[in-house]
Order: sequence, then C-alpha cells, then structure tokens
Amino acid sequence: MIIDYIGVKEISGSLIVIDDVEGASFEEVVEIRLENGETRQGRIVQIEGKRIVVQVFEGTRGIALNNTRTRLKGHSMEMPLSPEILGRVFDGAGRPMDGLGDIFPQKRLDINGTPINPVSREYPRNYINTGISSIDVLTTLIRGQKLPIFSGSGMKHNELAVQIARQAKISGNKKDKFAIVFAAMGVKNDVAEYFKKSFEDAGVLGRVVMFLNLSNDPVIERILTPRCALTTAEYLAFELGMHILVIMTDMTSYAEALREFSSSKGEIPGRKGYPGYLYSDLASLYERAGMIKGKSGSVTQIPILTMPNDDITHPVPDLTGYITEGQIVLGRDLEGSGIYPPVSILPSLSRLMKDGIGTGYTREDHGALANQLFASYAKVMDARSLASVIGEEELSPSAKRIIEFGKAFESKFINQGANEDRTIIQSLDLGWQLLSYLPREELDRVDDSVLDKYYREQKNKNNEEKC
Repeated sequence: MIIDYIGVKEISGSLIVIDDVEGASFEEVVEIRLENGETRQGRIVQIEGKRIVVQVFEGTRGIALNNTRTRLKGHSMEMPLSPEILGRVFDGAGRPMDGLGDIFPQKRLDINGTPINPVSREYPRNYINTGISSIDVLTTLIRGQKLPIFSGSGMKHNELAVQIARQAKISGNKKDKFAIVFAAMGVKNDVAEYFKKSFEDAGVLGRVVMFLNLSNDPVIERILTPRCALTTAEYLAFELGMHILVIMTDMTSYAEALREFSSSKGEIPGRKGYPGYLYSDLASLYERAGMIKGKSGSVTQIPILTMPNDDITHPVPDLTGYITEGQIVLGRDLEGSGIYPPVSILPSLSRLMKDGIGTGYTREDHGALANQLFASYAKVMDARSLASVIGEEELSPSAKRIIEFGKAFESKFINQGANEDRTIIQSLDLGWQLLSYLPREELDRVDDSVLDKYYREQKNKNNEEKC
C-alpha cells in the first residue's frame, strides 16, 4: 500500500521533519512532491519513534509546511548500473548530465555498499603505473590500495589528478580490463570543464566514468558523490572483473559538507566543528578499496584533499592518514621553485609498495633503489640546513656533492612534464643515473651485487649535462 504523508512539521536548512510516520527505515529514500508539481528526492537520516528527519538533496527552498506530499520508497538510494556506464558523465547524485539519456540498468546497487568480510579480502599486490617517476619509484601505487594525495589550496593537484587518470595503466596486456572512476566534489564550472576536456582531448573518456558535483549544486549532494562513484567502481570490478582506479577530489569539500549537514541536525561538534563520527564516515568510504578472493577485479583509491593552511594535523588529513596505507604529500616550496609535480619525497610513503614491486612485478633493484634515493635525499635536506647556517662555500666537498645531487634529483627526477609518461624502467634507470654521481661508498642501502649490475660512477662531468 502506497501512503502519502501531507505536510511537514518543521524545516531546518536542508532537513524536514515529518510526524506520525509508520514503518520508516534509516537511509530510506523518500519522494517529496511540492504544490507546483515539482518532485525532489531525500533520504531518512534520523528516526525518533514515529518522527522522521529527511535530508532533501535539492534543498528545501519552496517547500511548504501544509501541503507538501512525502512518499516513502521502501529502499535506500540505489545507483543504476550496466556496462554502458563507461564513458558517461553524471552529477553528484548519479544522474546523467552528458545529454546521452538515462542508463538502462542491468542491476541497481545500494550506494552505501556492502561491507567486505575481512576474511575474504585478498592482500593487494602488483602495481599501477602512473607514468610519474616520483610516485612509481618512491611511493608505488599498489593494485587494491588506498593512497591519498595531500595538497594545499591553489596547488596543482587537479593537473596531477588528470595526468594520473590519463596515464595510469596496469602491467601486462590488459587495457580492456582497466578503467577510471573520477569523482569531483565542490568544483567550479571551469574546473569541471577542464576535467572533461582533458579526458576528451587525451582520448581516454571512453574508459572513464565521471561524477561532477559543482560548487553551485546543493551541498548535500556532495555527501552522495563518493558513494555513487564507489558503487560504480565496485560493480565494474567485482561484477565485470575490471581493475578500477577511483580518483576523488576534493575530500576536504566532502568533509565540509558533512560538517554542514551535522550542524543542521544539531549534533555536538568535534574538532574544528567536524562531527565526532568523521573518522568512521571517512573509513566507510576508504575501506571500500581492495580485492576479494575469487574475484578477478580490484578497486584502488586515490583520494585527493587540500590541507587548510597546509596543516597536515588538520582533522581531515590527520584522520585520512590513520585509515589509508600511506600518503603522497605535495610541497609548496617545490611548487614555488617551478617543479611539477611538486611531490615532497620525505613525508610521502606507500606502506604496501614493498609487496608489489621487485622481481616479478617491476624490477629486482626497485626496492633497494627507492631506499637509497630516500636516504640520499634526506642527506640533501641536512646539507641544505647546514648551508643555511654557515654558507654553502664552507661546506665539505662531500656535502657540496650531496647538494648538487639534490638539485639534479629535483630538476630531473621529481620534475617532469604534464604530458610526459615515463615507463617504470625509464624511471628506475633515471634513478640509477642520478645515484651514479655519488661515490659508491656513500650508497649504503644497496647490496654489492645490485651495485655491480646498475651502478656506474660518473667522474669529472657536470651533473646537469649528464642528468
């Protein structure tokens, strides 16, 4: 039996309160019909006896207290899915916005996902090649991993997101089994157009599913965007056997939408006004990455977030770091020097890379090379700190050589063009070429057998010419 509830008790921000409702369920979708015939969607976010609180996706503007009709749909919000979803562009709530019509679904899945039994999870192995040396060699992205990018306001994280989406590939001849799900939250119209045009110009839009929540869209839709994107990724990965890379930007915009929603419900705020359940809410998104035993596909996540005031201890990056398996940190000092992508090496890490590189995956020297590059670059920072005190002219010849290595490392290894796609072999060889300007006895993180094979010391040559 279909029942329409006429009138609402209270309106508060994006929320409406309805009394005397029978048989309601948490997260259930409701249809709201206004007096002028307009229809909006909402979901039940709170139940107190027979009183329900409904979150209206399109906002409450124009909703009247006395003659608004509300109908419970009997299910939670679902995403229509089929193989034809590849190449399509949707808004933040999963509605097509590319003018190609509706999706004719083979199935509909709850956007909140189904929890994966930890016992059925498969340990992530093998890598995804992004074509970016600083990521592929030093913070390798492993298939099934969640590896966030910590950026700052005004930095080139959008360009980096597009480059990763354009260049990312899996090992082997499996191009037809790899796709990108790209979710943008709270972006301006020009940024949204930049994303679409970049994918179209690169000819990769056919293997990308885009979800665009614009800054002038209802802020509440922002909470749905990553859930719709991850539901799509899970369908493509675990139903169609594809390897899916999910790029979500900007998770700080998502967290701010969650804070606004929490405030409108009158909940007690936590750190910096964010709800106390921010950790568990972010975990409900990030933990949807992974691989399942018996399934050939995988879901890999790269959430991108901007750190307010470049503060890595801010609640959003802080909690994200607890949940995810490492981070890629972008440095404002490198960006100020004109280096792109400005990946700050020392605070960046990938906790799973040790199990997805080396023999059988990349090359047998990968792990040792990465360790040595980290160690040598750490010495560069120490030498620069000393030089800032006593002057570079007063440094020892060894320290001067380390500083020269640092300049070459930043300008030739970290720095690369926005359209430059390096293979993993090219990146590894470039790393050895740079290390070869340091004396062999200073390379203390590499076995002699590996040094014998790959190390070729360069003498009496200018670093910049050889690099």
